[in-house]
Amino acid sequence: MKNVISLIALVVSLGCILFLYQKLTATEEALHQAEQKFADCQQVTFQLQNQLSANKK
Repeated sequence: MKNVISLIALVVSLGCILFLYQKLTATEEALHQAEQKFADCQQVTFQLQNQLSANKK
C-alpha cells in the first residue's frame, strides 16, 4: 500500500513538472514575441521622429 501511494505521488509530481515545463515554454515564446513587437515599435517610432524632424526643416 505504501508503494502504491509513493507511485501515485511520483506520477502526480511528474505530471506537475511536465505541465509547468509546457507553461514555461509557452511563456518564453510569448515573451520573445513581445520583445520583437517592442523592438518593431521602437524602430517605427524612430522613423516617424526622423520624418517629423525632416518635415520641420
